[in-house]
Amino acid sequence: MGIACGIVGLPNVGKSTLFNALTSNEAEAANYPFCTIDPNVGVVPVPDPRLAELVRIYETDREVPTTVEFVDIAGLVKGASKGEGLGNQFLGNIRACDAVAHVVRCFADDNVVHVHGGVNPLHDIDIIETELILKDVESVEKQMQAVHKRVRSHDKEAVQEYEWFTALRDHLDSGKPARTFPHDDQSVPFFRTLQLLTDKAVMYVANTDEEGMKNGNEHIEAVRKRAAEEGAVVVPICAKIEAEIALLEAEDRELFLADLGMEEPGLDRVIREAYRLLGLITYFTAGKKECRAWTVRAGATAPNAAGVIHTDFEKGFIRAEVMSYADWERLGSEQAVKDAGLYRVEGKDYIVKDGDIMYFRFNV
Repeated sequence: MGIACGIVGLPNVGKSTLFNALTSNEAEAANYPFCTIDPNVGVVPVPDPRLAELVRIYETDREVPTTVEFVDIAGLVKGASKGEGLGNQFLGNIRACDAVAHVVRCFADDNVVHVHGGVNPLHDIDIIETELILKDVESVEKQMQAVHKRVRSHDKEAVQEYEWFTALRDHLDSGKPARTFPHDDQSVPFFRTLQLLTDKAVMYVANTDEEGMKNGNEHIEAVRKRAAEEGAVVVPICAKIEAEIALLEAEDRELFLADLGMEEPGLDRVIREAYRLLGLITYFTAGKKECRAWTVRAGATAPNAAGVIHTDFEKGFIRAEVMSYADWERLGSEQAVKDAGLYRVEGKDYIVKDGDIMYFRFNV
């Protein structure tokens, strides 16, 4: 699935409605469980006012935003870790994603069935988290069985691994997700091998109604408190309104947002937070013909960034010419950045920063 953020939650919390609004696709959204079976995948442009400003100043002919991938995963139910509600298939879809947007219902509506009969977002979160933890325990115990065979042959390294896996299993058994288990550089490979569901970064999307968007409510505040304890992010949205906004023309959209007292669609923040959760940053190339935003993982080097444009750029990398967007915006032009001595030449070891404007020199 590439670098993707999975949209998860219980049935009928608004996942498919949110996905439709994000992608302007028509994934089926209905008032019954398991209306989504195979995951829907959508590639969504990342809203970035910096790109629009580059286009304006350079008077560019072509604008190309960067993107993020969302996967609409069917509603999980209690017992999913044991296969209930096609749970094994759905949990496998989550495993293939890099981060999770957990949609929770924060509104009451007698016309929309709640799978557990009442609105209680914390209870909903616990159900999903429990199922993911149970599946992770299963994964860890399978690994422990494999390591135990080496322990019996008095392999000292295996003994250490087994102790580490035991501590991790006990952590999960206590109801805590893998992402809160202390681990260092030495244990990171174990985590990667396990591909634990609860080791993924999480964002809570609090799906509320129009009143909740304007004034908040107790359900949203409960989710905020839970997220603060976990170091997670909460983005309140009204999926129904967002779906309407997504279908409007640009001018009508601005009027509609103004009437609602919103500066931007709530979806814009969902997209940006998903992008951040996935550990991604943006750099730009800019000129008269084209201004384009490019995606790299945080920590990428200049040759890595060049390789996103074309693999030959990375292979034949010589140097990168770099200026920061902040300097460019403050000084008003590329020439002004050069005159101020802030236009730099960087080599192979340079770590790309979010907002860098870059030009590459390379051998063909």
